[in-house]
Amino acid sequence: MKLYSAPGFTSLADHIAMLQAGIQFDLVKVDLETKQIEGGGRYTEINPTGYVPALMFDDGEVLTENVAIVAWIADRAPELASHGHLGRYRLLEMLSLIATEIHKRFPTYLSLPEDVREPTGQQILHWFGFVAGRLDRGYLFGETFTVADAYLFQLARGAAQLGFPLPQPFGDYIARIEQRPAVQAALRREGLA
Repeated sequence: MKLYSAPGFTSLADHIAMLQAGIQFDLVKVDLETKQIEGGGRYTEINPTGYVPALMFDDGEVLTENVAIVAWIADRAPELASHGHLGRYRLLEMLSLIATEIHKRFPTYLSLPEDVREPTGQQILHWFGFVAGRLDRGYLFGETFTVADAYLFQLARGAAQLGFPLPQPFGDYIARIEQRPAVQAALRREGLA
């Protein structure tokens, strides 16, 4: 299996989740600007959208999009999923919210001139504030780290690095998750630690 990734992008969430789940894979670095794969080849031949992540299975089948990949991981590592009779659907609900309300706003925010970023930045902060209310017991689904936490962590870490004044408890949340061995390994492998 190969995980196509770009250091510092949301593919880090998939990388963390796969390491946490103990899934064996090769990490393949993608240059998003040139769409070149480390070692040669055009990334758009793997994923025509040109976005990371992409997970290529041994049979050549490719799965793209963070929500799909981390849901696939959670199906293989139930300890990384939410529980209860609606557990799978609550996980998909949270992953969808993170993808559509937080993640999708960052490319817009970063592409805007600095003097007109504030409204988009306020929308990002609004949704981080909304999600912050879910972190009172440590993680999005209580006391257990899930694949949704890997996704939220990557976005919150990036937002903090960009200078966003994230609400509490995000400072502690980022620091706690950053200490996890799988997170440390992913950060090292991507050259981010």
